[in-house]
Amino acid sequence: MTANGASALGPAVPEDVAFAREVPPGEPILQVRDLIKHFPLTRGVVFKKQVGAVKAVDGVSFDLVQGETLGIVGESGCGKSTLAKVLMNLEPATGGSVRYKGEEISRLSGAGLKAVRRNIQMVFQDPYTSLNPRMTVGDIIGEPYEIHSEVAPKGDRRKAVQDLLDVVGLNPEYINRYPHQFSGGQRQRIGIARGLALKPEVIICDEPVSALDVSVQAQVINLLEQLQGEFNLSYMFIAHDLSIVRHISDRVGVMYLGRLVEIGSDLEIYDHATHPYTQALLSAVPVPDPTARESRDRIVLTGDVPSPANPPSGCRFRTRCWKAQERCTVEVPLLAAPVWLEGLARHDSACHFAAERDIEQSAAERDIEHGAAERETGPSAAGPGTGRSEDGGGPTPPAPETG
Repeated sequence: MTANGASALGPAVPEDVAFAREVPPGEPILQVRDLIKHFPLTRGVVFKKQVGAVKAVDGVSFDLVQGETLGIVGESGCGKSTLAKVLMNLEPATGGSVRYKGEEISRLSGAGLKAVRRNIQMVFQDPYTSLNPRMTVGDIIGEPYEIHSEVAPKGDRRKAVQDLLDVVGLNPEYINRYPHQFSGGQRQRIGIARGLALKPEVIICDEPVSALDVSVQAQVINLLEQLQGEFNLSYMFIAHDLSIVRHISDRVGVMYLGRLVEIGSDLEIYDHATHPYTQALLSAVPVPDPTARESRDRIVLTGDVPSPANPPSGCRFRTRCWKAQERCTVEVPLLAAPVWLEGLARHDSACHFAAERDIEQSAAERDIEHGAAERETGPSAAGPGTGRSEDGGGPTPPAPETG
């Protein structure tokens, strides 16, 4: 690691005028409003006719503040990765607005898009397929300089690449090696170095540790946190591992079937969740303490995730929710802070009946309840096989996926 982390990325260079202004502390650097991405479903070979659409992202809104990490979690297929691609303009948005430093970027092209992509970079999920096996590490990390030559003049590129390798904890002498000569964790460090090459302000991390061993995941997460502190980076961190997201994130958004259903600080989401889907996800997180594991009530959902090509009317979670009522069928819940809640529970939640639920109970409380149930109805009444939530739901089907 160099003595001065900022100098490792080379001298500062002029930015595009439209994106040169400094963002005051606490203000959003990235603003997303009602973002939509639909993939058309067509029929026919010669004369194609659209017969529907897969609503991968459907009305997502959030702010990313300068220097913070926003975690995005949800089941597989909920639209997390599609959201990342739309923000990078790798997929064109169907509708909505994406503003970077107050400037609309969702419909940019040419020089404007080039300027934005220099400031918003991405770290991809799979370190094995995101690196070209025919290119050396020096070519992979230095390739962005071919497009943005103003960042590193041709004669300085080798030194710039070696500095980046040093920043991410790799030996600068590895510059002439190929990807197959590295482990998975080292490959992901190369991907991170490539993302840092253009001195971005925002990095979108699309499940950057999901393909790595657990022992390596911690190293990569710690590296990302260290780099954020050195270069004042803003992260959008996409993952399905709730524990990792809690460790690295300042705020967390929960996605379900193309929409954000709850968003708030890590403390609000993990300790004061109010949306039933968030509560179900948290109840499925493994607990290492056997006593705590036995004492908590699991929420287990019924049914499968509906198709994004034909989502339910009203609340999209209603087909699996134990709180669902007639109102949920006809009225789409707004992502807003419920007025009937107070304290940390009062944060944005898209549920008509948002309320806190204690996911864990103390062992003493559990023993008291268990003893009372045995005295009233016999030993089997409160046993672990009842599979009922504290809200009085029916028998518990399989647990929801979090990946």
